[in-house]
Amino acid sequence: MRLPLVFILTTVVIDAMGIGLIFPIMPTLILEVEGGTLADAALWGGVLSSAFAVMQFLFGPVLGNLSDAYGRRPVLLVSLFVMALDYLVMAVAGSIWLLLIGRIVGGITAATHATAAAFIADQSKPEEKATNFGLLSAAFGAGFVLGPMIGGLLAEMGTRAPFYAAALLAGLNFALGWIVMPETVTDATRRAFTWRRANPLGAFQAMMRIPGVTALLWVYLLFSIATYVYPAIWAYFTLARFGWSPQMIGLSLGVYGAALVLVQGGLLRYITRWFGERRTVILGHLFEFAGFGALAFVTSGLVALLFTPIAALGAVVTPTLQAMMSKRVADNQQGELQGVMTAVQALSTILSPLMMTSVFAAFTREGAPVFLPGAPFLLALGLMAIGLVVFMRVPKRDVW
Repeated sequence: MRLPLVFILTTVVIDAMGIGLIFPIMPTLILEVEGGTLADAALWGGVLSSAFAVMQFLFGPVLGNLSDAYGRRPVLLVSLFVMALDYLVMAVAGSIWLLLIGRIVGGITAATHATAAAFIADQSKPEEKATNFGLLSAAFGAGFVLGPMIGGLLAEMGTRAPFYAAALLAGLNFALGWIVMPETVTDATRRAFTWRRANPLGAFQAMMRIPGVTALLWVYLLFSIATYVYPAIWAYFTLARFGWSPQMIGLSLGVYGAALVLVQGGLLRYITRWFGERRTVILGHLFEFAGFGALAFVTSGLVALLFTPIAALGAVVTPTLQAMMSKRVADNQQGELQGVMTAVQALSTILSPLMMTSVFAAFTREGAPVFLPGAPFLLALGLMAIGLVVFMRVPKRDVW
C-alpha cells in the first residue's frame, strides 16, 4: 500500500494548500469588492463559507456513492479538473455575487477528501484505520501549514494572486493523479449507484441503522461545528483583536497547521495505543476546552500563538471517531460512510460560519454592549461540551 498511500496523502496536501491559500486574504478581498465595515465583511464571509458547505452537504453522499459504483479515480480526477477552473473564475471575479457562484461550484467539487478517505478505508486493515486516518488528517494539516503561509506572502502581490496559485496547484494535482492514481474499487466491492442512497437523507438513514453510528455522528457534528470556529473567524478575530496583517494571519494559521501535523501524524498512534480510542476522544475534548477558553479572552497575539499547540491536541478526536465508525460498516459501504461524514462536515460548515460570524459581528460592531472578538470561542466551547456529554452516554459496547 505504501506508494498508493504516498500518492493519496500528497493529493490531500496539495488540495489543502489550495484551500488554505485564500484564508488570509478573505477579509481584505471582501472589503475590496463589497466595501463596508469589518463586521459586514465577516457576515459576507460567513455566507460564502456556508454556500460552499451547502453544496458539500448535498453532493458529498452523491460523490461517495459514485466512487463506490465507478471507482475513486474518476471521481477524484473530475473534481480536481473542475476545481482548477473554479479558482480561475474566482481570480477574476469583480462582484460578491460572482464570488458566491465560485464558492457554490467549488463546494460541489470539494469531495476529494471523502474520496481519499474511502481509498484509505479500502486499503487499511481494521487495526490500521485509526493510524491511517490520522495520517490523512496530518496530510491535510501539512497542506494547511503551507497554504496560509504562501497565501499570506502572495497577498503582497494582490488579493487575486492566491487564487491563481490555487488553480495551478489543482491543475498540477490533476495531472499527477491522471498518471499515477490507482483504482481500489474491485468487482467484489463495487455497488450499483442509486439516488435513494446518494441523497443526504437516504445515506443518513442507511448509516443510522448501524448500531452505535448515530450517536457518533452527532458527536462528530457538534465537534465539527465547534472547531470550524478557527477558519470561520480567525482572520477577522486576529484583525480586530491584534491588528494582524494577512502575512501574520497566514503565519499563525501555518503554526496551527504544523501543530496538527505533529499531533495527527505522530502523536495520535501513541495516544490511541496508550489510552484507547474512547479515552482519546474524551482527552481531545478537554484540550479543546482549554484552547477555546483561553482564546475567548486573550488580548496578546503572542499568548494566542502559545495556546495553539494546546488547541491542536484536540485534533485527535476527528480521526478517532472516523476510525470507530469505519470499523462498524461493511467494506462495500466505506465510500457511503465517507460521503455521509463529508455531508456531516459540510452541515457543520453551513451552520458554523453563520453562527460564529454573527456572534463576532454582534460583539465587534459599533454600539456592541461589550467588545469581545473572542465571543465565538465561548459558543464553540458550549457546543463541544454538549458533544462530550453525548459521547459519554454512548454504551461502551457500541464504540469498541
